[in-house]
Amino acid sequence: MKFKLKPAMFLATALLAPAVLAQEVTITNARIIVRDGSIIETGSIVVRGGKIASVAAGKPASPAGKVIDAKGMTAIAGYIDAHRHIGRETNNEMQRLLDAGFTTVLSGGGAPEPLVALRDSITSGKVNGPRLIPSGNVVLLARMTEETGRAEIRKLAQLGVKYTGELITTPVPGPTEQEMTVLRAMLDEGRKLGVGVQVHATSTSAMVASVANGASLLVHIPNKNWITPEEAATLATAKTKVLMAMAFGSPVFGVFADDNKPRFRDGKDWPSGIIDGVGGGKEAGYSMVNSRTLFDAGVPVGNGMDTTYDPPAGLAHELRSWNVVFSARDMIRVMGPYTADYLGMADRIGTLETGKLADIVLLPGNPMDGYWNWLKPKMVILEGKVVVDAR
Repeated sequence: MKFKLKPAMFLATALLAPAVLAQEVTITNARIIVRDGSIIETGSIVVRGGKIASVAAGKPASPAGKVIDAKGMTAIAGYIDAHRHIGRETNNEMQRLLDAGFTTVLSGGGAPEPLVALRDSITSGKVNGPRLIPSGNVVLLARMTEETGRAEIRKLAQLGVKYTGELITTPVPGPTEQEMTVLRAMLDEGRKLGVGVQVHATSTSAMVASVANGASLLVHIPNKNWITPEEAATLATAKTKVLMAMAFGSPVFGVFADDNKPRFRDGKDWPSGIIDGVGGGKEAGYSMVNSRTLFDAGVPVGNGMDTTYDPPAGLAHELRSWNVVFSARDMIRVMGPYTADYLGMADRIGTLETGKLADIVLLPGNPMDGYWNWLKPKMVILEGKVVVDAR
């Protein structure tokens, strides 16, 4: 007996076939950055079912799907931004994130409902974009009560949102006891319902108080004063995970206007326009040195760029600041495994290893030679599907 597809089934099969085939791909002749910066000078990556089936030197023993000759290019794990503020022109913004090499993005706060809808549009293929993880609204802890804080967590859990937005603490002189009471309540509710609580602590007093009260996810490096080695060691012992927007206090050029005037990351004058500024642009120095202090203490410092403007320009601005205090090998760890660890996804993304999701960026140069080679990817692959081809 022959099985005959009905018209609706035929359509579904036709639509499914390209997506399935797109998850099978073989990359050959590539320089491959594996784990935390070790290198295979000439190797291959085989992808099956959207996951990495093999990473090895030389030619693949058993290629799959489309074969991509990456001679002269470097394969690196897809970039991750764990704190991106999503704007209104979402379709173009999502494409530009892919163009920059980002394959996973945690939103930096906002109304959760449209973020969930955007995630679903990306998942269904209606919008071309990175893997999007929605978060909740930005919350001022000083304006919350224990009950409103718990209600916020319950709302997010009902929506299937796994992270709060940033819970903002008072930086100077530091958070009040009432703020910490609300934080403890939200952390308690979050543990019960599986919602990660992200805290915005931009001074050392806010950072130390938040960690002492149980916070384990911090979305910013303090940029108001110095972190001591002892404070950094306390965070490492507490297994705190921290995101950095190291370029927060550094001036931006050529993004908002081509007039060679320094601007803050929202387009306002620099340094007077720096949010909660301490004067003179000193935030740039605090962010850079504090990031290194935490990193050296063993705190997994991840990437959360905290930008809203064009992703390729934002990436270039951020990496220039990283380059001051981090080596290329360190930068690999920050962008990849450390940020994946912040998201609880270190077993799935962040490095090019067998069994992980096939999120791959092909670069025209060697990223170990300088941050400028991280820019302008030639190809971006998301779970084995080519989503950007600029060759």
